[in-house]
Parts: sequence; structure tokens; C-alpha cells
Amino acid sequence: MSILYEQMAESIENGMVSKVKELTQKALDEGCEPKEIISNGLLPGMNEVGILFKEGELFVPEVLVAAKAMSAGMELIKPLLKDGEVQSAGKCLFATVKGDLHDIGKKLVSMLMEGAGYEIIDLGVDIDPESIVEEVKKHKPDLVGMSAMLTTTMVAMKDTVEALKENGLYEKVKVMIGGAPVTGKYADEIGAYYSEDASAAVDLANQLIRAS
Repeated sequence: MSILYEQMAESIENGMVSKVKELTQKALDEGCEPKEIISNGLLPGMNEVGILFKEGELFVPEVLVAAKAMSAGMELIKPLLKDGEVQSAGKCLFATVKGDLHDIGKKLVSMLMEGAGYEIIDLGVDIDPESIVEEVKKHKPDLVGMSAMLTTTMVAMKDTVEALKENGLYEKVKVMIGGAPVTGKYADEIGAYYSEDASAAVDLANQLIRAS
């Protein structure tokens, strides 16, 4: 069975969507437990993608295709999972802030973090502070990740942190920010944590979860 999982992981690395779906179904047909397929085939494949991306051997388009391949397998498995059967690394809520429509960076971080075992809630783009606050109340995430690709929209990150404080939520979550104009200095100023790229975001999330 390990060969099947190895093939699954390799297929994710190579972005072979239909092959991952086929191997996942084969594993299910052969009686493999859904959580074992995730732990031994899907997650290792996506984790390797994250490593290769960090080392500069894979690039954004390839990571996005790999994530699509992993999702194809997960779609078959999710309906078969019982609540709490697979241990989540943590729950993360993501949004591109108000006034900003850029999506790729946030999507990349979300996919790599999902590959690392995190439960992801992606609110999309152009999300105002009030909406983020409401979703935090609703989902109770461990982490809130915000992205901005424009200098003019960075202020919405500060506004969101302030809104979380006003609603008594800031102490209950860790706020991560990133994007082309964002810096570690700005993160410190507004009370957030900064990651320079998608791979660093996964490392940061792991650190924050361990420390909480």
C-alpha cells in the first residue's frame, strides 16, 4: 500500500489532477481509511511541494496546480470523514483586505497551509474589517491572515487589528500579514506578525500555534 501512497504524493508534486483522483479512489476501493490516505499520501505530497517551492525548484503556477491535484483527492475523502477524525494543525481565516482585489499570494499561502494540515477559511478579496470581525466570531480561528498588494490598502490591516481589539477578539487570535508592500516594521507597528512569502507563512503559523 505504501507504493500507492508514494504514487499519490508524486502525482501531487507533478500536478496530475486526474491521476491523484484515480489513485485516491483506488485506495478507497481497496479499503484504506480516509484519514490514512490524507496522512500518508495527500499531505506528504503537498508538504514536498512546499519544500520544493521554498528551495526555488517549483514556482507559483506549479504550486497552484499541485494544490488543485490535492484538492481533487480531498473532494473524494471529505464526505467520508467523521467529525474530528483527522487532527487539524489549526484553523486559519484568510482575507485580502478592503480595496484590494489581488488573490494569488493569499491563495498560495492558503494552499500550502492546507497541505500542512490546517483548516482553511478563505473569505476572498476586498473584505472590510467588520466582515472579518464577524467571521472571526463565527468560526473562532486560531489565526487570521491578511494580504495586501497595494500600499494604499495596507491601512485596512491596521483598521482590522483595531476592530478585533474593540470586539475583544485580538487576544484570542494571532494575526499574520503579508504582501508586496508589507514589512516586518509595519507588522510590529499594528500588532501583527509578518511573513515574507508563502513558505515563511507556514513556518510562522507553526511557531504561533506552538506558542499559543
